[in-house]
Amino acid sequence: MNRSRGKKDTTKLNDDIRFPEVRCSSDDGTSHGIISSDEAMELANEAGMDLVLIAPDAKPPVCKIMDYGKFKYQQEKKKKEAKKNQKKIEVKEIKLSVKIAANDIAYKIKHAREFLEAGKHVKFRVFLRGREMANPQAGKDVLNRVWPMVEDVAVKEHEPKFEGRYINMYTVPKKDNEK
Repeated sequence: MNRSRGKKDTTKLNDDIRFPEVRCSSDDGTSHGIISSDEAMELANEAGMDLVLIAPDAKPPVCKIMDYGKFKYQQEKKKKEAKKNQKKIEVKEIKLSVKIAANDIAYKIKHAREFLEAGKHVKFRVFLRGREMANPQAGKDVLNRVWPMVEDVAVKEHEPKFEGRYINMYTVPKKDNEK
């Protein structure tokens, strides 16, 4: 049974295995001992399965008689299941300015709190325009005014820091045991 394999798959199957002797076992756990690779190939053909090289560096190399297509399918299925169970981190961005009014801050904080309570990470950014670049402390002051409004639901990942034309502060939601 010669099956086509993916481009990245470098597993040796069937006629690609060219060792004088191999340690062979079956999918059901039966050990055939050390036999020639031709005998192992015959056993695989009789069983209607593939001869798969498991450990090429062993002395002698180890091969297994199995349904390779089914094996690959199960591996892909496990990978997809693991990927499905991964938690994706969503980062929401709240943009502020140095000259922001108190009611605008309150409105943006309301949204940030909703995001944090939903388990999303929030990045606060203060954009510095023109002459504001000469005084980046003003941007840090805005973020320091914002922080007390969200500190009951968030944890500061790092202090406000200057990056290009922005001053950023990254917050993550508090874990249940920290509340």
